[in-house]
Amino acid sequence: MERLRNVGILLMGILVWCCMATSTNADTKMIYKDSNQPYNVRIKDLIGRMTLEEKIGQMIQIERNVSSPEVMRKYFIGSLLSGGGSEPTPQASPKDWIDMVNEFQKGSLSSRLGIPMIYGIDAVHGHNNVYKATIFPHNIGLGATRDPELVNRIGVVTALEVRATGIHYVFAPCIAVCRDPRWGRCYESYSEDPKIVQDMTEIVTGLQGQIPSSYPKGVPFVGGMKSVAACAKHYIGDGGTTKGINENNTVIDNKGLLSIHMPSYVSSIRKGVATVMISYSSLNGVKMHANYEMVTNFLKKNLRFKGFVISDWEGIDRITSPPHANYKYSIEASVNAGLDMIMLPYNYTEFIDGLTYLVKNNFVPMSRIDDAVKRILLVKFTMGLFEKPLADERFVEQLGCEAHRELAREAVRKSLVLLKNGKSADAPLLPLPKKASNILVAGSHADNLGYQCGGWTIKWMGFSGNNLTTGTTILTAIKNTVDPTTKVVYNENPDAEFVKSGGFSYAIVVVGEHPYAETKGDNLNLTIPEPGPSTITNVCGTVKCVVVVVSGRPVVIQPYLASIEALVAAWLPGSEGQGVADVLFGDFGFTGKLSFTWFKTIDQLPMHVGDPHYDPLFPLGFGFTTQPAKAQ
Repeated sequence: MERLRNVGILLMGILVWCCMATSTNADTKMIYKDSNQPYNVRIKDLIGRMTLEEKIGQMIQIERNVSSPEVMRKYFIGSLLSGGGSEPTPQASPKDWIDMVNEFQKGSLSSRLGIPMIYGIDAVHGHNNVYKATIFPHNIGLGATRDPELVNRIGVVTALEVRATGIHYVFAPCIAVCRDPRWGRCYESYSEDPKIVQDMTEIVTGLQGQIPSSYPKGVPFVGGMKSVAACAKHYIGDGGTTKGINENNTVIDNKGLLSIHMPSYVSSIRKGVATVMISYSSLNGVKMHANYEMVTNFLKKNLRFKGFVISDWEGIDRITSPPHANYKYSIEASVNAGLDMIMLPYNYTEFIDGLTYLVKNNFVPMSRIDDAVKRILLVKFTMGLFEKPLADERFVEQLGCEAHRELAREAVRKSLVLLKNGKSADAPLLPLPKKASNILVAGSHADNLGYQCGGWTIKWMGFSGNNLTTGTTILTAIKNTVDPTTKVVYNENPDAEFVKSGGFSYAIVVVGEHPYAETKGDNLNLTIPEPGPSTITNVCGTVKCVVVVVSGRPVVIQPYLASIEALVAAWLPGSEGQGVADVLFGDFGFTGKLSFTWFKTIDQLPMHVGDPHYDPLFPLGFGFTTQPAKAQ
């Protein structure tokens, strides 16, 4: 009897062990790694496995230069970025970038749950941080093309060049509606007209891929390894601040907000944009980084945006004045407002400690943390990062390739706006003859690749000179285009005597703004810096001339207009200066139209179509159209 009892106990033990083993096997089957499961099932499984520490890690984005594979593993960091000018090595190759990104990714994959990180970069006019990348015209020039299909193709090419360096995520497009050219980010805006900006959100489709017609609205979409996650920025009202002061206050009623600044976000969300970046600025006195009503209630609930919301660089620090004065409050205010990922980008342990304290003491509910992490994971699953977390070298030859440069050249041609052509309509100066005995090219911007690319090129503030990346300056383009018998004389800033004694058939003067970005570009005067005005005066007062203005916005030009025979707005054309010469010499006609009102004097600003005082030098939409010249 005792023996039977012992056998019974043994059998019961075996049965319990089998049940426990079955249960353990079910628990260890990681459903979130099963690509055959729906995203919501995978997210639910993964969230259920995550600790608070792992969840907070996913909400963090830090700069590559404060990270390492060990940091990625230890702190479960969700995202890395390269800020303006942040690169693995000077003039890094695509392989250098890929190797760096993959090393960080391996650190993430070695963490307990192996959640891949997402790497972001400011690719705002091409892959502009990267040596030898194709640099497209800044958005202000693309707005002048009025060509959404062109912008779509630029998005496709930009995504390929970004993927060529192993990066998956771009902080673009900027869909600000710049309402005052004194703002230092006006060149990042397609137009002062919200309809033009809305049309140009077609770049989202180029970057991310064509969203299927049946795809649910508001859900992020990224269509494969040739595409990248995009970021609509800066939500909302960044281009409407008083006097165009960067990061300042936008004062506007609800009707104005919805009709001017909101339409481009509605369009971007319909196109499946993966992320939205919050603006540094305030809306009617409320910091956008702490604006629950606009972030959670409007963006997430009203517009049904399902991707993740990201802060700007140190954006939560600037909720307080001075910045970082009460960081725990800034964390609480921003996360509770609805921000999901925080671009810190440095002080990650302080953020982790602060948010952990806030959650454990019920200042930030766990439901808010879970919402943020679910959104971040949804984007990562949508991108296929769990299936293919490591980059390979399949696209390296795409970076700066000839086909991409030809597209940029096309964009330059279509962005040029002809504002004046001859002393009268009967005597146009343009197109210029390719064959002439002797022509003068002058101006600080004629032979300066950095100047013609503008800010956000290789470095945050851009650069001067021809050594930091590759491309074609306007001077080189002119030399490439004219007849071989035409003598081209270049003098950056000639005096009047030099011009008089030169016997020039005509002159091309290329002047404009020096590169800048963000607050350093705020400008209450909008004058062309010297020696630009002196060059115009010395040259155009002596010989018939065309002035090409290279600038990130309309600038003061009226005082010189009478002496200028032809005037071209070239904006910030990027690396392919050949596009400028293509149109100056008539291989292609001028087609660009102003996407911004060109003022007479600075005290007219701000000024928009429909204002009682609307009296511009050149109105929104202005631009002469010309036909290609007959073969010369």
